[in-house]
Amino acid sequence: MTDPHVIAFYDRHPISADQILAKIGGAPSGAADLWPHDQDHYGGLEANAALAQRAGIGPGTRVLDLCAGLCGPARHNAATLGCSVVALELNAQRASGARRLNALVGLDRRIAVVQGDATRPPFGDGAFDVVWSQEAFLHIADKTGLLAGARRVLKPGGRLAFTDWTAGPALTDADRRLMDEGIAAKAIHSPAEYEGLLTGAGFAEIRREDLSAAWRSILQERLEMYRHLRDEAQRATGADPHADYVRFYERFVALVAGGALGGARFVAVA
Repeated sequence: MTDPHVIAFYDRHPISADQILAKIGGAPSGAADLWPHDQDHYGGLEANAALAQRAGIGPGTRVLDLCAGLCGPARHNAATLGCSVVALELNAQRASGARRLNALVGLDRRIAVVQGDATRPPFGDGAFDVVWSQEAFLHIADKTGLLAGARRVLKPGGRLAFTDWTAGPALTDADRRLMDEGIAAKAIHSPAEYEGLLTGAGFAEIRREDLSAAWRSILQERLEMYRHLRDEAQRATGADPHADYVRFYERFVALVAGGALGGARFVAVA
């Protein structure tokens, strides 16, 4: 189900196609020019490589990237691993921005961007070898529909591979409301709850890796990046459009440091 809060959150997100292109100072000569700026997830290219290896992505693999955003990981996977990608993205601005960036680096024939709802993927049964996502499922309240849809579009033996934020024992209802208000986090589950949801959707051979320690330092670095983007926007326009976002991230860092939030990588077999 489409959530206006999630759409609005990404409409105002500090990272956009225009911002990425401004960072490189013009048109890219290839996909690699974008990689320092278009990996809007934790761990950058190293995290991409780790998830792709566990998912078994290689030449000819058919990948569905759920909640693909601006397609940074999709471009990297298509360019370096030889796979084909269908990128499903709910937000119209980000879908349009992804298409623009893909075309600029000559990957628009390897990556098809489809605007749509991840809980109702508009594809046939068994259409993909891998379903992939990074730090996006927290935006989706209907995990049952999400995981059932992922299971349906995977071929038998296909892999679901994703990373996401997870709830620690200290996460309170007030913290959950803060996360929803700050980054449109509609449902954050404990690792055990996630494994139960995956089992209920028909997945097997579930593997989980705890990424919490690595993400703590990455989150602090990201806070500094957003502070820098805020300063740049203030100097350029005199306005302060990212003030609320920075204040939220300061609280976000505190929750992770205190163990109320963690991160995990999951791989499961259809």
